[in-house]
Amino acid sequence: MTSLPGRIYQAISGFEDHLIKELGGNYEKWGSLLYTTSREPVFWHQNAWLDPFNIEFDSINEAASALRSLGRNWAPCLFTQYRRGSLIQSKLPPLPAKRRPFPWLLPDTPMGAFALLDANTMIASANCSSPFPGGIIEFEEDKEGPPSRAYLKLWEALVTSRKWPLAGERCLDAGASPGGWTWALSKLGAEVIAVDRAPLDPKIALLEGVSFLKHDAFTLKPEDIGKLDWLFCDVICYPPRLYDWIEKWLASGLCNNFVCTIKMQGNVGAAKEADFETPRLFAAIPGSALIHLWHNKHELSWIKIQ
Repeated sequence: MTSLPGRIYQAISGFEDHLIKELGGNYEKWGSLLYTTSREPVFWHQNAWLDPFNIEFDSINEAASALRSLGRNWAPCLFTQYRRGSLIQSKLPPLPAKRRPFPWLLPDTPMGAFALLDANTMIASANCSSPFPGGIIEFEEDKEGPPSRAYLKLWEALVTSRKWPLAGERCLDAGASPGGWTWALSKLGAEVIAVDRAPLDPKIALLEGVSFLKHDAFTLKPEDIGKLDWLFCDVICYPPRLYDWIEKWLASGLCNNFVCTIKMQGNVGAAKEADFETPRLFAAIPGSALIHLWHNKHELSWIKIQ
């Protein structure tokens, strides 16, 4: 086994150009989605292999044994030698295949990843940035309650953070309409102040613990709302406007837990039109994380949990 310098990043299908722009030409590419680099920080990826290494092996059993000696959970990311990679995977502990209910407490066990470069060489990392296999998490969806599927990225953010609102906690949902996030928070028993210039779906507005304020959330001052346990924001806006608003909330000390979507604007897959600077300002906020969730689209999620 030989350690590799830097990290390996698994690109997001359709957003490879965003990762390439972040890397600035300083990378080596394997297959269509794997990039290795020493450049940091990097956000536009589906999964990061944090401690990569390569292994040379003579047999499938030898390869599987080497991986088992380094960790329990391994997800393949194959771009060649598909059958050989599948046979190696079959000799490793199985990964959960079923969709997950929400909420559940994510275990602390690291998730590893591996890929074959040829029939006798693999690259791997026993520890990855995403706790989900290949960065992918599928939930048991509710087809009737929520008015949109936007709640899935909220679920993913909360499970990843290993914390979510408790019954009775006070939450602000900025940009709430039609109410997907408000629905998810209400299901947890939280008290939700839903703010938007557009109305909530009527069935969401009637949920217990939900109050609606027709307003531009960004013109509300923290003191207008008061003490919160959580602030959630999925507003479609330019990132600098969101950053300015969040700065006011941080300075106020009236909220400790934040989950916000940073909409990149511009056309999907057009890195030259995207704002790469403002997300880095979010990432620099102490105690926070900036990630691309599996359920995100042309957007990143900023999460600050106390």
